[in-house]
Formats: sequence, structure tokens, C-alpha cells
Amino acid sequence: MKDAAHPVRLRRPGPNCPAPRGENPPGENNARVARSTRLGVLAVCLAVLAAALPAAATTAPSGPPAGSLPRAGSLPPAGSLPTAAVTDPWSKPADVGKPYPGTTRGVFTFRGNPTRTYLGSGPVPRTTPRRLWRYPVSGAMCAVSEVAGEPIRWCGTGWTGQPAVVEREGRTWLIVGAYDNALHFLDASTGEPILPSLPVGDLIKGSVTVDPDGYPLVYVGSRDNYLRVVAFDGPRPRVLWRLSAYDVSPVRWNNDWDGSPLVLRDHLFIGGENSHFHIVALNRSYDRRGTVQVDPRLLFNVPSWDAQLEAEAGTGAYSIEGSVAIWNSTAYFANSAGLVQGWDISGIRDGRPPRRVFRFWTGDDTDATVVVDELGHLYVGAEFERGTARSRAVGQMMKLDPSRPDDPLMWSVKDQGRIPGGIWATPALHGDIVIFATDGGRVLGLDRATGAQRWELRLPGPLWQSPVVVDNVLIMGDCAGWLHGFDVTATTPRDRTPSNPQPADEQPRRLWRVRLDGCIESTPAVWQGRIYVGTRGGGVHAVGLPRRSSAT
Repeated sequence: MKDAAHPVRLRRPGPNCPAPRGENPPGENNARVARSTRLGVLAVCLAVLAAALPAAATTAPSGPPAGSLPRAGSLPPAGSLPTAAVTDPWSKPADVGKPYPGTTRGVFTFRGNPTRTYLGSGPVPRTTPRRLWRYPVSGAMCAVSEVAGEPIRWCGTGWTGQPAVVEREGRTWLIVGAYDNALHFLDASTGEPILPSLPVGDLIKGSVTVDPDGYPLVYVGSRDNYLRVVAFDGPRPRVLWRLSAYDVSPVRWNNDWDGSPLVLRDHLFIGGENSHFHIVALNRSYDRRGTVQVDPRLLFNVPSWDAQLEAEAGTGAYSIEGSVAIWNSTAYFANSAGLVQGWDISGIRDGRPPRRVFRFWTGDDTDATVVVDELGHLYVGAEFERGTARSRAVGQMMKLDPSRPDDPLMWSVKDQGRIPGGIWATPALHGDIVIFATDGGRVLGLDRATGAQRWELRLPGPLWQSPVVVDNVLIMGDCAGWLHGFDVTATTPRDRTPSNPQPADEQPRRLWRVRLDGCIESTPAVWQGRIYVGTRGGGVHAVGLPRRSSAT
């Protein structure tokens, strides 16, 4: 049996070798289906797919649930963004970089908010912190999961693996899914369990989402085929509802749920490795005893591919592994064939189905989450796995303007020194720069306006952790097990001349580093100055200064 201590890539199926479809027999673990770029090698093609272009909106096999949106006959061509002002946006542009509005406090989802731009709260240490606790205290969170029929032992947390943090009833809760096939509920102050762990049928690889409106609910996907809604208001966590990857059709590629669900206004938005974008009405409430309950309805789902992509991409993989971002009333995501798209969701509360309003093809697998700035511009990181002509032309780090649908590429930067290469980590906005981390170990600070390189760091790769910046400290883990803190206070060019194109005060200065117990593939959650992160070594760690000390 192999031991997967580091990231492992999976060769994607070609156009004549699609991933398997169809639901496993009841009770059978879906681990036998090979699943993502990190989990091994797909050895056998199960069928040759000659599917026609699918319908744009479908519902679960049991029939359209009450309140579902109308079906559409075919996937529409990309339209244009609404020109009229959105009077009641789902996500206000002014909230970019800020936590969710409301009274509940925490880091609830991957990258913190609907535009994926809130990275946590300080004060972050500027002197060397220490490891405050590890969960579990000894041993490792591990499980065996099959890839192409071969058992492999997986430990710790992986990509994207960001914990969620929420303040609840006088305690700070840390909720994290792991490679031991379980969801864990920890006291963030001590690392001790608050509730028993919830077992699921396979690995939890993505980042969980805690309800941002104060309901004691967590939304989590697994490699076992299911997206779950879990209550944590009692002595044990309870699964209230689950959605199978095969509750929609046709399914392309896989049955995993890697994205972090986005919850807004009692709706859940998520893309799946089944290659569909889903919208669920949650219908959250409390019963007479004060126990939380939900009555979810799948309102809408749509395939992530179209006929043009099938003709051009040369792959049968259209899975959505990143997390959905919402700016104003447009939902953005990308898929494994490199199709970045935006869907106008302004009408779903009035019974009108979403419509696609933006389309851009990167040419290669795009698993990193799309990040949206205050102007609605998109920052996209793409992988360089297949070396297509399109990916060589448009690059791997790019900024897009969806208001220019015919020519959205504002700038791009290439990372083509090797195959595989490019970007798995989600970029971070910081002042007038955007920070990308590459598979090969480069960390780049790029001018947001022009894409010009301000600085570059080199760390042991692959770098799949998404960069985190809080209090002008860049927090970055590497695959040698070091968690670094760099000073990125100075971002604006100073005294730049042809003979001195990069003044010394622009280069980040390392403030500290802390050794953990394995490759840091997961993205940290930062809350009140403490850094919570898992590793492939088997543990979740809290790093920070003791509470009696303060950052200097």
C-alpha cells in the first residue's frame, strides 16, 4: 500500500476516455472512482462518451422540487453583463475584502467572503510565533482510500483544506474536514474536541463552510459522493440533508465535492466534480424546541461545458474544483477544461433562471478559485498541464474584465518553465498588488493594474497553499513543512528607475518561520492573530503568540 505524503497528480481523461458516470450501488464506497488531480492515476477508461450537448437546467431524478426554476432547452451562449444598476445585489462591491456582514463573527468559508477576498483578522505576529497546539496531540489523522483500485494511505489535510472559524456561545470553534474521513469540531483556544467527530464515507479534501447567519450548520463535501448539511447544536453532529453528485445528469468526470459552498440569503452555491453548477434553496429555520432544521430544494443546476468547449478543449474533464465567487449579482467559477464563466443570478428569487453572461477560455485546467475585486475584475490562476496553444498564449496568471466580453484579458503572466506547472493556489489581493503562488515554488507579487512583477520569492514546492495576507504579513506554507511570515507592508513602487527596477524596500522581508509536521498543502485560517492550518503530516496546528503577549 502506498503512502501519499505529498501532492499526487492524476492524468485527466482525453476526449475519448471520459471519467465514469452513474451512481455506485447503495452502500458502496465511491472511493473506487478515481477523482482529482491530487489523488493518483486513472488507469482504466470505463466507457467511450459520445454525449450530445446537455440541457442547461436539470433537477434531481425524483422530479422537480417545489420552487425549482424553469428548465432551459440548451446551454445559452455567453451574453453580456447587466447594464442597469443592480438595486439589490447578492454581494455588494463595497464588501470586497471585508468579512460577511452581520453579527456572527469568524472566517466562515474558503477565502472568507463571497468574492473570496477576506483572509482573516489580526493582530498577526511580526516576531516568531510558536506552535500552540496540535490536533491530535499524538498520532495522525489518516485513512486508506483507493485510487484506480489501489489502496493509498492519506494523512492530515490537503488542497484546499482551510478550516472554518466561528464565534459561538462564548467559544471560538474551529471546524475542519480531514483525510481521516471525518469532520472535526475543535476548541480553537486549546485544540480539544467540542463535539465528537462526524465520520463520512471517504476523504474530505475541500474547505468546509460554516453558516454565516448564525445557524449552527456546516456545509461540507466529501470524496464519498455527497455534499452534506450538518447541524452542530446538540451533543453530537447530525446530518440533516445530503446531495449526491449523481442527483443531476449527465455527470462528467467525477463525483467529488472539492469546492467550498457559498451561502448567501438562504441559498447555497457550489460547483461539483460532477461538472455542474448547483443552486440550492436551504429553507433554514428552528423548530419549536429551538433545534435547527433545513428543508433544501435544488433550484438549478447547469453543466459547466458547452459545444464550443467540447470542440476546442480536447478533454472530457469539465469538473468544478474551485469555489464559486459572487460579485454584485454574478456568480463566477472555472472548470478543469479552463472555461471561466459568469452567471447572472439576479432573478432567481423571482423565479427566473440564471443566464450565462461571461465566457473566457484559459486553455488548461483551472482549479484555483476566481477572485473578484471591487471593480468586478477577475483574477484567475490556471495550471499548465497539457501545454495547449491556448494556454501558451494567454498565460497562467491573468486579470479579466467581464464588462469587455469580446476582449476581457487585461494582462497575463506566464509560468511555463515545466509541465506540469502553473497555478493551483488561489491568488490574494493586497493593496495594489495581487499575489500568486506557483506549483514550482515561486511566489509572485504582481501589479494589479499592469501585471508587472514587483517581487518574487522562492520556496520548496509544490505550492498549493493559497497566499494569506493579514496585517501586512504574508503567511505562506511550503512543502518542506515550514510556515513563513513575510513583511509585505511596502507594495507601491518607490524610486523606481531603469537602473534600479525593483527597490529593496519592495522585496518582502522574512519575519519568521515555524516548522510543522509535513507538507503544507492546505490554506490557513487566520483569526484574532492565530493561524490555524493542517499539513500532510497528519495534524492540524494553531500557531501564534501566547495570549499574554502581543504582536510588536
